[in-house]
Amino acid sequence: MEFLDLPPLLGASGRVRLPGSKSISNRTLLLAALAEGETDIRDLLASDDVERMLEALRALGVEWTREEDSANYRVRGVGGAFPVKIADLFLGNAGTAFRPLTAALALSGGEYRLSGVPRMHERPIGDLVDGLRQVGADIRYTGNEGFPPLHIRPAQIRPGGVVRVRGDVSSQFLTALLMALPLTGVETTVEVVGELISKPYIGITLDLMARFGVTVRREGWERFTIPGGVRYRSPGTVFVEGDASSASYFLAAGAIGGGPVRVEGVGRDSIQGDVRFAEALAQLGAHIEMGDNWIEARAPASGRLKAFDLDLNHIPDAAMTLAVAALFADGPCRLRNIASWRVKETDRIAAMATELRKVGAIVEEGPDYLGVTAPARLLPAAIDTYDDHRMAMCFSLVSLGDCRVRINDPKCVNKTFPTYFERFAEVTKPVPVVAIDGPSASGKGTVAARVAEALGYHCLDSGSLYRLVALAGIRGGLSFDDEAGLAAIAATLPARFADGRVFLAGEDVTDAIRSEEASGGASKVAALPAVRSALLDRQRDYRHAPGLVAEGRDMGSVIFPDAGTKIFLTATAEARAERRYKQLIEKGMAANMKSLLKDLQDRDARDAARTVAPLQKLPDAALLDTTEMDVEQAVGFVLDRVRS
Repeated sequence: MEFLDLPPLLGASGRVRLPGSKSISNRTLLLAALAEGETDIRDLLASDDVERMLEALRALGVEWTREEDSANYRVRGVGGAFPVKIADLFLGNAGTAFRPLTAALALSGGEYRLSGVPRMHERPIGDLVDGLRQVGADIRYTGNEGFPPLHIRPAQIRPGGVVRVRGDVSSQFLTALLMALPLTGVETTVEVVGELISKPYIGITLDLMARFGVTVRREGWERFTIPGGVRYRSPGTVFVEGDASSASYFLAAGAIGGGPVRVEGVGRDSIQGDVRFAEALAQLGAHIEMGDNWIEARAPASGRLKAFDLDLNHIPDAAMTLAVAALFADGPCRLRNIASWRVKETDRIAAMATELRKVGAIVEEGPDYLGVTAPARLLPAAIDTYDDHRMAMCFSLVSLGDCRVRINDPKCVNKTFPTYFERFAEVTKPVPVVAIDGPSASGKGTVAARVAEALGYHCLDSGSLYRLVALAGIRGGLSFDDEAGLAAIAATLPARFADGRVFLAGEDVTDAIRSEEASGGASKVAALPAVRSALLDRQRDYRHAPGLVAEGRDMGSVIFPDAGTKIFLTATAEARAERRYKQLIEKGMAANMKSLLKDLQDRDARDAARTVAPLQKLPDAALLDTTEMDVEQAVGFVLDRVRS
């Protein structure tokens, strides 16, 4: 599975220009297609869902063109029902395309088959089909009753009167009916059965319909009357607002990571209900400022968000961001009235609960609510995204908790925001890493410890890790061929490095790991793939604020390829042999210069010849040859590189 590793982040600040709204983009495309005249659509969202709508419209006889290298489109409307009367349409997992097109096609007098990805076939559409059947539409299920795929056949439409539709499953059913019923030319009233969820999305629909010349009379949120004798007419040019749901991730980043983070493309004049996410953040203590076309968020003065208990029925998509923001709150949080999450791109309540638990949260999952209690410290985790773009974007925020996170299937963001992770990287600051690599006995450990002390950073002596695993295994009574048991030790190894000493669970084991038994065991455990894999992640776990100095093999190439400062520290084999000889003599140990030199030369040759990550200076690493340097000079060189 493809994945993206996000490092721990120090904070967030900057500006983001939002992509166009998916909800506005697909509604506008459909209205422009059904309208009389040509419509210029500016800033249309480039995403999978919009591509599915564009493909479908072209297959249905709608002509559209795109300005080269832009998000601007021209759509030539067909002035009513679609001219192509037979078509098979594949609509992926695009609910904003599937539901409205179902309604428009049911009233177009043709024969159509609509299908999508397997998840689309699990998303209910029965309430919309029932509503359309009330005016005579002939729609049949070709799979499970109440779910896509669908077969629409020509029918005698009986327009007018009252159409009833449930409002408590998805607001897209009501949106689809409202947008399609003007095609009948007869006054029709739609009555909502039950509570209407996601009311702001219906507000978007009504606003856009009015721009295209059809004004719907609304009685509260229970009755909607489409006048007779109306037709959609192009307003000329329509500008697509930035996506308010996508804004939520960046506003939350500002509230969690210090800020300020400003999103541009939505503001107080937005027609999207999800701009009210900013109000929710303000209730959590975040500082919010808003202009006509921008919103800005900063962290609370206390630095931590307030615990919350909120009814989030009005902002179901943006509410997902609050579920992750709860990880940064000062107490237990509850998200209520979110039953619609169950029928989205995935069962978002179940998915969110599963993934929040991975990072250490205590989660209570109900039919229409979620309770979240943050852990004392977030845990690194690999987040499954369920082919759901919002899961991927929400969980990127975990990295602001001084915690690395892996996002599986990151390309799922193509549904609405293909460049999301690039934009997220532009407004966030990773915990810095100084990676010091080089051959054996080059002085990496001494220099790294001194640099870490000078910067106030954490230190990682990677060369000691296999010895520590061996020592912990010995003390735990494990044999050196117990790969699973040793890998389990390696994955949570309680090791710490400070002042040139090595600690295991708080005990100074600097000398113990150099014992003959531990040294011999180190070479054995190093040959176990599961141990090596576990230590790869364990080494990355040492990356914490305010920064890390990591020394050892492959630090800058394999473990921390994104390190901001990379040093390749070396010296001649003769100089390194002499230094090691002096160290051994000072400890009262026997030593032979000739054998030490040969041992280092042989090891250098083996390291350089490795098939995986051979020891060599990386192109982006600074060469530090310490043959003629003392320790203070070497430390000064590294500090100069870091500070510059």
